[in-house]
Formats: sequence, C-alpha cells, structure tokens
Amino acid sequence: MSNSSSITEFLLLAFADTRELQLLHFGLFLGIYLAALLGNGLILTAVACDHHLHTPMYFFLLNLALLDLGCISTTLPKAMANSLWDTRAISYIRCAAQVFFFFFLFSAEYFILTIMAYDRYVAICKPLHYGRLLGSRTCAQMAAAAWGSGFLYAVLHTANTFSLPLCGGNTLDQFFCDIPSILKLSCSDSYLREVWLLLVGVCLASGCFVFIILSYVQIFRAVLRMPSEQGRHKAFSTCLPHLFVVSLFITTCFFAYLKPPSISSPSLNLVVAVLYSVIPPTSNPLIYSMRSKELKWAVRKVISWMFLNSDKLPLFFQK
Repeated sequence: MSNSSSITEFLLLAFADTRELQLLHFGLFLGIYLAALLGNGLILTAVACDHHLHTPMYFFLLNLALLDLGCISTTLPKAMANSLWDTRAISYIRCAAQVFFFFFLFSAEYFILTIMAYDRYVAICKPLHYGRLLGSRTCAQMAAAAWGSGFLYAVLHTANTFSLPLCGGNTLDQFFCDIPSILKLSCSDSYLREVWLLLVGVCLASGCFVFIILSYVQIFRAVLRMPSEQGRHKAFSTCLPHLFVVSLFITTCFFAYLKPPSISSPSLNLVVAVLYSVIPPTSNPLIYSMRSKELKWAVRKVISWMFLNSDKLPLFFQK
C-alpha cells in the first residue's frame, strides 16, 4: 500500500510484452498519428485559406479539427514512446497534465459537436434567419463557451482526482492516464467526490445528447418536406457527416464508461480506449471531406500547393 504523496510516477498498461509486437504497435500508431496530423492539418489549412469556407459550419469544423489534433496528441505520442523504448512509466506531473488536457479537449469537442447540430438545425429549418442567429460574433462566442466550459470542467476533475489519497499502488489499467483508472487506486470511499462530479458530467452529456437528437428530428422532418430532390440531397450531404461523427463519438464513449463490469477485461478496455481516443480524431477529416464538395475542392488546392511548392497559397483558392 502506498500513499499518493509518495508516488512519483505511474505505470501504464503495455500493449505487448515481446519486442517485435512493441515495435509493430509503434509503427501502427505512428501511421495513425501521421494520418490524423495530415487530415486535420489539411482541413485547418483549407478552411483558413479559402474564403468560400468562411461560414459558421466550417468555422466549427475548424474548431473540431483543432480539438482532434489536441486529443490524439495528448495520448498517442507517449504511448508510442513507451512502445519504442520498452517502458511503461509516466511521471506524476505528466499524468496529471495528460488527464487535464484530454478531459479539456474531449469535453470541448463534445460541446462543439452539439453546437454543430444547432448550426445544421438553423441552416435547414430556419434558413431565412441563419445570418442573424449565427453571425460571426455569435459563432465566436459559442466556440469560446465550448472551449471555456471544457477548460473549467477539466480543472475541477483534475484537481479533485489528484487530491484523492491513493493506496492501491501506481499501476494503471489503461495505456494513458484517465480518471476511472486512477479512481481504482484511491483509498476506501474517498473517490465518491469524483464520482459525483462524473455523474454531473453524465447528466450534462445526456442533455447535449437529447439536444442533438431533437435537432435532428426537426432537421429530418424539414428535409423530408422539401419538394426538390436536389435540395434534399444537399441537406443530407451536410448533415450525415456530422451525424456519423456524433454517433461514433457517443457510442464509443458510452460503451467505454457505461459497459457492465461483467464484460470488463484489460484487453477489452484497451481496445475500447483506442476506439474512442484514437479512431474519431483520425476518421473525422475523412468523413467530412468525403461528403462536402467545397471542402474536397479546397483540400485538393492545398495538396496541389504542397506538390507545386508555391509560395503564395491563397492564389490557389481563386476560381
């Protein structure tokens, strides 16, 4: 038994025991990480440089790409370094920082996805009021509220979690520092304070989920009443990527944190953690770029500039 004051490092869950498998995991996650950097980087560059994409929908997509980059950069580089150097250790300070940044970016991403549902609702159900309801100042305020709420929520959870006395050793059953793994190391019933905070988070997340569902019920009712098949296709093409991203985000998170203890195991927990922390940031750019013609055109211009090595990127965004 050890006290939290004497803990200087934590031991993360290893992906494999043999050197060959460790190197295989390193190569696999390096490829995934580079794909996430490239995909989200292209979206950031395309939205920032193409004035045709300076709309509320793509402004929120830019925020989503930033958060995806932050989320995957919080967990994957350390996991890759541990596999490459055959170690499991992470310092106490780095573990606290990892918990804070992951919770901050993950919460803010969920709020941004909720705002994006409202954006689609206004665009399809109230198109005549779109400019008034979603002006540039309003969009900036909503994005700032999402980032700020995630920051405050992460501060509360991180401060509360790392103030708990830890008596269960320093070995975590996850490949990165997350709150449920740390709570398993806490003494007796001292973790109940954090459980209450998590319950508040679940209620808040459920409220956002209900808002997204109600928004899409109204969206689909409005789309099905459209007389033009081309109009319905265009509306679906802007909504389906967001709906798919939200579904992937919510299902993986809910399964990770709400699955029955009877089916819990270290290997399953590891797979589920990879699903909700690695797969969405990597797949989101692909999902959005496949359905948006404007974004595909802008991304192609960015790629053309990269290959042509031009020194004036904006020239590629002039029709």
